[in-house]
Amino acid sequence: RSRREADINCDVSMFLLRANYKSSLQPIKLLRVCSRSGMSSEAQIQILPRSRCLFDEPVQVTAQGLRPGQAAEVRAKLTDEKGELFQSSATYTADSNGDIDLRCSPALGGSFRGIEPMGLFWSLKANTPHTKLAKKDVSRACLVEIELHSTGGDILATATNERVFIGEGVRRIPVTDGTINGTLFIPPGQGPFPGVLDLYVFGGGLSEIRPCLLANRGFVVLTVALYGCQDMPMSTINLEYLEHALNFLRSHPQVKGPGLGLLAISKSGDLALSMSSFLPGISATVCINSCNANVMLPLHYKGRVIPPLMFDPHRAVLTETGALDVKATLHDPRAPENRATVIPIEQADCTFLFAASEDDKNWDSCLYAEEAARRLREHGKENFKVLVYPGAGHYLDCPYMPHCSSSYHAVNRNMVLWGGEPKGHAEAQVDLWKRIQAFFREHLDEESRYHDQARL
Repeated sequence: RSRREADINCDVSMFLLRANYKSSLQPIKLLRVCSRSGMSSEAQIQILPRSRCLFDEPVQVTAQGLRPGQAAEVRAKLTDEKGELFQSSATYTADSNGDIDLRCSPALGGSFRGIEPMGLFWSLKANTPHTKLAKKDVSRACLVEIELHSTGGDILATATNERVFIGEGVRRIPVTDGTINGTLFIPPGQGPFPGVLDLYVFGGGLSEIRPCLLANRGFVVLTVALYGCQDMPMSTINLEYLEHALNFLRSHPQVKGPGLGLLAISKSGDLALSMSSFLPGISATVCINSCNANVMLPLHYKGRVIPPLMFDPHRAVLTETGALDVKATLHDPRAPENRATVIPIEQADCTFLFAASEDDKNWDSCLYAEEAARRLREHGKENFKVLVYPGAGHYLDCPYMPHCSSSYHAVNRNMVLWGGEPKGHAEAQVDLWKRIQAFFREHLDEESRYHDQARL
């Protein structure tokens, strides 16, 4: 059909609509939309099982109404709390029914290739280099807009996936008792539930994403700020602060003790190791891309001081991306002069889960996990498991969080590389998230697997 014929048909259609409207005096709903190319489209996008889901849940994205064998592009975009736009796209060919189903249709190019059901989500990339998705307010969902485009760029259909952080019935309670500064998340149901203390990246402030997502799965989770409080200056770390947080969590009537869980990443991981070694009542500790030594700041607890393992900033390498490669800057904890910085985890009574990324550019997480395991074995202990993730970078987060390969380092005060490639990193996040939940259920409360989980 020529462009002139299409334009004439559109004009005739509008004439008939106007005539019908005047005769019936009833509003008319236009069911067929003419694109800029003059072609009408009945294509649509579906997000299944529903357009609203929890952030860590996968969805099925499909497109219908295309011609068999028609080429099309599916795009995703998300704007974070700071107004930064994240985008991804992939090209597909419709099947014999004129459908595209991301569960079985291979992407032919774009942000990823092959069959990737959630590829549009984990491959979202910021327009501004060195940017991590900003999300502080977990009461508001992330809105991912999905668009179906023709090869000429026309929008054929749109849909929105509302990705929610706090499930129905989960309670969010700010905690400011004068000593600790944090937030408590309590799942729906009668309880009591297993309790977990979540420690996010040092210098990253209070993050509530992991805690509320874990609360959706049947855990009471407390997250606390790790600096900026009057009892915890940046010049030193007092373990009493975290001990108070544990006691607060343990004493809550909705927490099923006696043992608690710890979940930590990066610098917070060595704090979790110290807590496990010196504080009672910890049954399960998860350390993600952490060091086996006390890093950066002296650690104080009841008169004992563990000196810090320090960095040599002169070892940082400026890359062509403009970000620093700081992997070699941390001193070697195996060196004789640094032995006092190594945390005596053989004193711990808990079970450890160490997760390490092979492409971690922040530091050598695999080496530190191996050293922690070696130390435990040397003391006759097998209370640990080590997970190694090829292709993953430092920032292992919850499932379907966009991969962040570099961003601002709050302590280093520079843009730094975190490492990882999008696909491998995404696969690691999905796998680790499942293993964390299973680990806590196994070691904190065997019955917790039967608790009702939060839903939308």
